[in-house]
Amino acid sequence: MKRFALTSLSLALLGAAGAAQAQTSVTLYGVIDTGIAYVSHANAAGDHLFGMVNGTLSGPRWGLKGQEDLGGGLKALFQLESGFDPGTGRLNQGGREFGRQAFVGLSGNQWGTVTLGRQYDPSVDMVQGLTADNYWGAAFATPGDVDNYDNSLRVSNAVKYVSPVFSGFQFEGIYGFSNLAGATGQGMTWGGAATYANGPFSLAASYLKVNNPSAGRTPLTATNTGWNSPSSDSLFNTVINGGYSTAHAVGIARGAGQYVFGPFTVGASYSFAQYKNDGNSLFSQQEKFNIGNGYVNFQLTPATLLGLGYTYTHGSGDTSATYHQASIGADYSLSKRTDVYAVGAYQHASGTQRVNNANGTSTSTVGATASISDFGFESGRSHQELVLIGLRHKF
Repeated sequence: MKRFALTSLSLALLGAAGAAQAQTSVTLYGVIDTGIAYVSHANAAGDHLFGMVNGTLSGPRWGLKGQEDLGGGLKALFQLESGFDPGTGRLNQGGREFGRQAFVGLSGNQWGTVTLGRQYDPSVDMVQGLTADNYWGAAFATPGDVDNYDNSLRVSNAVKYVSPVFSGFQFEGIYGFSNLAGATGQGMTWGGAATYANGPFSLAASYLKVNNPSAGRTPLTATNTGWNSPSSDSLFNTVINGGYSTAHAVGIARGAGQYVFGPFTVGASYSFAQYKNDGNSLFSQQEKFNIGNGYVNFQLTPATLLGLGYTYTHGSGDTSATYHQASIGADYSLSKRTDVYAVGAYQHASGTQRVNNANGTSTSTVGATASISDFGFESGRSHQELVLIGLRHKF
């Protein structure tokens, strides 16, 4: 679900047919991140869990990326990236072979980059890097990832443009085709973002709109199959927003800022997520989530990073749930490629939330229950605690 800047083994492939042959490079890279966790109230019965949890700081993956110099500042590029579960070896992202990314494109020094395929949306590219998620991943993420803070969603069938950097300013836009014959306007995804960086200070803002096609939508079931957009993944990971998986559309506006001074990094972000209903939805009034997040990192030593974060999430419209979540983390680098970490989080829920009923064709409103970030452990209680110790290796 997370992105991570990787310093990878690069395999230089030089052409063998003379000096005019274009130069090509291909890089093999990956991340394995897994740990042992304790979760209080990990299911509806309130039972505790002690077991393996993967991908806390970085989503486990392996991939290939490369480029070919076409001359005159023009390059062809590609990337294929596969997500997997180290605990079981299974593929993530719904079992897709290259479910994290799969695209090809062209890049020019003067006009920017155009890519086609399955890709991150602009909020992930430009806003996420200024949030606590960039450093601490899921343990600091929004409850239920209702605003795509932890990158639950990717865009398929997408065309994306990324501009060059102009005096610290950069922007990008994306459009994901529905590929539905006769219904081009249904099931599409679109969005845009901009960022500005000046020394230790950075700002970014984005908007993302994902749509569920109206025709032929599958009724909601107990396994949450109400979201059927051909251009975007599901955001409905937990009990926090699972009752809205039959939404007609979801709109997400995000903004974030970050300031670095000495050993400290301070950041704050705000998100507004709107889940819109229509006649096929199993809820009758749109739900809105307002999310505020703040964090402080302290680089104690060159190898040791400490972090503290807080997230406030409030639902309104259809329900009135409020979630307070505090998170703490420590990361120690054994080398440039290997680190060990410990994270903890506490969440308290109040108000009401919408949930799926067991019959699979209806929803109901109940008292809000806690579910830290997007780990997916549904407590059945108003509070939940998580402690995790993990190991991450990059190659």
